[in-house]
Amino acid sequence: MPAAKPAQMGKVLLRCAGQCAVCRAWSHQAVCEGCLALHARPHPRCWTCAARLPPELLGRPQPQCGRCLREAPPLDRTIAALDYRFPWDGLLQHFKYRQAPGLRESLLERLNTALTAAEVDAPDWLLPVPMSVERLIERGYNPSIELARALARRRGLNCKPEMLRRVRRPPAQVDPKPEARATNVRGVFAIEPRYATRLRGTRVALLDDVMTSGATLFELAGVLLQGGVMSVQAWVVARTPEAGDT
Repeated sequence: MPAAKPAQMGKVLLRCAGQCAVCRAWSHQAVCEGCLALHARPHPRCWTCAARLPPELLGRPQPQCGRCLREAPPLDRTIAALDYRFPWDGLLQHFKYRQAPGLRESLLERLNTALTAAEVDAPDWLLPVPMSVERLIERGYNPSIELARALARRRGLNCKPEMLRRVRRPPAQVDPKPEARATNVRGVFAIEPRYATRLRGTRVALLDDVMTSGATLFELAGVLLQGGVMSVQAWVVARTPEAGDT
């Protein structure tokens, strides 16, 4: 049998029941306890955008990063379970493009644990970030919807993904600056008109798998607030670290 390429072997092992997807040790869960202890430690985060904060701010009530202090985002709170770096970046990519149910449960557990530790206020609606029709056809499913529905069942929340729409697909992102990303997603989302009345005056939590600059979630939150929603949180599995985070 010819030697398998490392990437191919990784895909094979990732699907092997009983093995940790990170270290390949035998485990009854997708990511073993040892890897969770090493790679899923909680960190102090900004109350409103979930950016990593210095360790000395751990335990301080409602801490915020400098950017949010200068310009408050339209989110009342943001919870991120993990950093979008090894091993979670690769595992999230595998989940997004290969519909790995074992990984979904592991990622869902990380987020649920973070929400419990943060003692979040329960929203009236848990809504996943909508995906464009083209992207949905390309992937075959929306990973944020999968996570939102599963989390809603676990926490007893209302989840109705069709309440939000992506009305156009933004152009390809070439400038990584937050200002450029914000411009790129402006006007991309809308409330489905037949649900506008039901959303008015309610509290919403938006769910996404990864938060990078926050532009997508900020834009969606702005649309909801303009539509009469009372407050908006963001719940994400992973947050992309800022430059210099270790």
